[in-house]
Amino acid sequence: MKILHDFLESVKPNFEKGGKLEKWHPAFEAFETLAFVPAITTKNGVHIKDAMDMKRTMITVVLALVPCLLFGMWNVGHQHYLAFGMEADLLEKFMFGLWKVLPIVAVSYAVGLGVEFIFSVVAGHPVSEGYLVTGLLIPLTLPVTVPLWMVALGAVFCTLLGKEIFGGTGFNFMNPALLARAFMFFAFPAFMSGEVWTDLSAEEGHTVLDAYSGATNLVPFDTDISAMQSASDMFIGFEQGSIGETSVIACLIGAAILVITGVGSLRIILSVFGGGFLMGLLMNVLAPEAANHAMHMPALNHLLVGGFAFGAVFMATDPVTASHTSKGKIIYGLLIGAFTVILRVFNPAYPEGMMLSILLFNVFAPLIDHMVVESHIKKRLKHA
Repeated sequence: MKILHDFLESVKPNFEKGGKLEKWHPAFEAFETLAFVPAITTKNGVHIKDAMDMKRTMITVVLALVPCLLFGMWNVGHQHYLAFGMEADLLEKFMFGLWKVLPIVAVSYAVGLGVEFIFSVVAGHPVSEGYLVTGLLIPLTLPVTVPLWMVALGAVFCTLLGKEIFGGTGFNFMNPALLARAFMFFAFPAFMSGEVWTDLSAEEGHTVLDAYSGATNLVPFDTDISAMQSASDMFIGFEQGSIGETSVIACLIGAAILVITGVGSLRIILSVFGGGFLMGLLMNVLAPEAANHAMHMPALNHLLVGGFAFGAVFMATDPVTASHTSKGKIIYGLLIGAFTVILRVFNPAYPEGMMLSILLFNVFAPLIDHMVVESHIKKRLKHA
């Protein structure tokens, strides 16, 4: 690391004011502060400063996403060999998934960061750190069969129209990764929903299965809930779905990392799960006699299927777009969980409601906080 530090210090004058590469200073600063904690000292007053700056916070979230990424890679390989009825060991399955998933991650980061760097150089402001997380969240919310050009288009959309147009990281009012997923879902539904998880292509006169993750568990959700996999399989992740959403265990490991480091809000995570479970119980009580109706779905299974756990841990807890007051976080989480179940049950055309639910309450988060603050003010005035 000392060699890298010395190299950066030697070329740094070229990027500072008056240097021949001055206009590229935002790009240089982004790389330097990613590799090392900035050597910034305060000039006056008394301050307490630690090493946990924005980049370190984002890196923590990336580390929390690693279990979902690794399991997703293995599951892609597992589902592939399962489709062929062939035996394979853990390493073979993982290497197959790595070969399929890595290009999606690479394109997401290359295109998204490229747009970020170009925008920062042109506008003359520092490169924001938010895409360190967004660049990994986007691939994890996609099917493994998604075309790479579509990943690139989604990365451009979320970077420019989801964040930069509002002033960059910290000013966006919706989760950029979810905006990219929503854009791709509504713009290219044939690639993003239904029986998209099996990719067939013709090769030398016969059909070849290039990549497989099966039909997501939410496909039979509205027609026959008995066709869904067991709760234990869904909890571990032996099911079909987007790359990073299948394993609840992996999501909970990530949740533990976020909560222990203070990056993620435990209130929001528990509230989302609580809201989904309570609404699931209500649906069970109100369910019609038809045994396979979606309202009969066990409340616990709502928390295990699809992207519920992934959304609750990594999307709903986004510190920029979520509620910030203590009570507001609880209300925000409960509403997301409850509305997700409502969308799943009563909207057969779109059984996975987590994405739309989070985006909806991203919009209402400031209003929720405002109502909580106003309630506190009235209560204080009443007792004054």
